[in-house]
Amino acid sequence: MGAAYQPSGNTNSTARIYDVLLDDAGSLPQSFLASPKEPMPAVLRTTDPRDGQPPNGLALRLIQDRADIDISGPEFNFVRSIRVFDVRYARQHESGRDGDCNRNATVVLGTYGTQGDFSWVRSGLNALPEAHVGLERWGQNCPSIYLRSVFVDWRDYEGNYGFEQVDY
Repeated sequence: MGAAYQPSGNTNSTARIYDVLLDDAGSLPQSFLASPKEPMPAVLRTTDPRDGQPPNGLALRLIQDRADIDISGPEFNFVRSIRVFDVRYARQHESGRDGDCNRNATVVLGTYGTQGDFSWVRSGLNALPEAHVGLERWGQNCPSIYLRSVFVDWRDYEGNYGFEQVDY
């Protein structure tokens, strides 16, 4: 990819954003030969470091809710494999004199479409992958459970499964 990070030595607690495409301190981006004699950067710097403006002849385009290139081919299936489960609320508890078990849950599933367009649909706890943790005793003799989480899973370009869960 050609990304490089070279700290300037002036580090402080304030977060800084580095241009990973090309660093004025001398990091070298990946390049390829545009002609037999002259290498050309494989990445393009989109702003002039002096004034923050795009280079002459480069108009910035705003791409919203989709990819800015065609990603409909099978080589981009890893994007479409990404699923985002938002367990906005899952609660199970006994209530009342009779010990009735109250169960309530709201789960939505976010997915990416053919061109990277993201959308949400209503889902349910039964759609959560086995890797999701925190609701294993759901429906068993009504133990007290309360959970809110975001769970993201995916398959990489080689088909390997990965996931991440954040409870909140």
